[in-house]
Amino acid sequence: MRTQVGIIGAGPAGLTLSRLLHQNGIESVIVENRSRAYIEQRVRAGVLEQGSMDLFNSLGIGERMMREGMQHHGIELRFSETSHRIDFTQLTGKSIIIYGQQEMVKDLVAAHLQEARPLLFEASDVSLDRIDSPTPVINFQYQGQAQQLQCDYIAGCDGFHGISRQLMPAAQVYEHKFPFGWLGILAEVAPSSHELIYASHDRGFALHSMRSPKLVRNYLQCALDEDINNWSDDRIWNELQQRMALTDGFRLNEGRIIEKSVTSMRSFVVETMQHGNLFLAGDAAHIVPPTGAKGMNLALRDVVVLAKVLLDRYQSNNNSGLRQYSILCSRHVWKAQYFSVWMTSLLHRLDAQDDFQRKLQLTQLRAITESVAGSTAMAEGYVGL
Repeated sequence: MRTQVGIIGAGPAGLTLSRLLHQNGIESVIVENRSRAYIEQRVRAGVLEQGSMDLFNSLGIGERMMREGMQHHGIELRFSETSHRIDFTQLTGKSIIIYGQQEMVKDLVAAHLQEARPLLFEASDVSLDRIDSPTPVINFQYQGQAQQLQCDYIAGCDGFHGISRQLMPAAQVYEHKFPFGWLGILAEVAPSSHELIYASHDRGFALHSMRSPKLVRNYLQCALDEDINNWSDDRIWNELQQRMALTDGFRLNEGRIIEKSVTSMRSFVVETMQHGNLFLAGDAAHIVPPTGAKGMNLALRDVVVLAKVLLDRYQSNNNSGLRQYSILCSRHVWKAQYFSVWMTSLLHRLDAQDDFQRKLQLTQLRAITESVAGSTAMAEGYVGL
């Protein structure tokens, strides 16, 4: 087998990169170790920045997103039992849209297969070879047979636990782990708000978000070693109600909880994002805490850059962009890390015993919500300007 760009991973990054390349006449083959059903059903991120929304519309796959997605023009901040809205559209002229990652993956896969482009599901024993040579190779088992895919370049879009990052011999790792986690639930109930609610409470952070008009995703700040078995449905809803409370008696809609999990919170960046003819994108290169809703959007920024430098290489025989890929990505990677860590530190109880720090957090929240400049800075970071 032979292609111009071999892509490891059929998540949003790999699928979007393949479509960007295809629109510019560059061949690619995607190798994915999971089944189609698996990648189309896993519930992940759901917030798309204005730029990501525009990207999918430009790729011709945004019709269902615009029809079924929930476009939001702001977020709500809650603290001291008061509510404060950050109006994105008024402050920046931009908005976001809630559209589940799995839904975007369905749209990308359907378009990919409709165009009869190679997408190999359930490939096993995937390994990379000769990445320092002009013809790097992806080795794998597919439908019971050993396969070898020769490429000009390989894009590692295989996530944090994938094989691609392991082949970065001189990589510098930057990592920060937060001393708390998120207890997340998926519940069958109508959202309690038209927009996301971020609550900073003395008992800890809480987030009310949604995946559809009938499905909500809520989160509670919890201990790192929290045992999910200690959290009954009643306890979860009671804690959410306390942290979301307002002086006017607001209550969240409650419904059947269909999924519970505890997630650690961390920041992770690997530099460099390239070695030889292997290039990393998305979670393979960086993880951001989810507070700032940047994960999938950051991955899409990576592949937009990668597609551009590959286009320069094939259309103009200009390799300068490829050589500078990591540097070109570094700015948006660290900008997203900054915003995500800032939001996390602003809204969570970093130390439940430190009342001085808590007073400073509340003062900063008031400064943001009472100032046009402060609100604009938050809005710009959130919509991805």
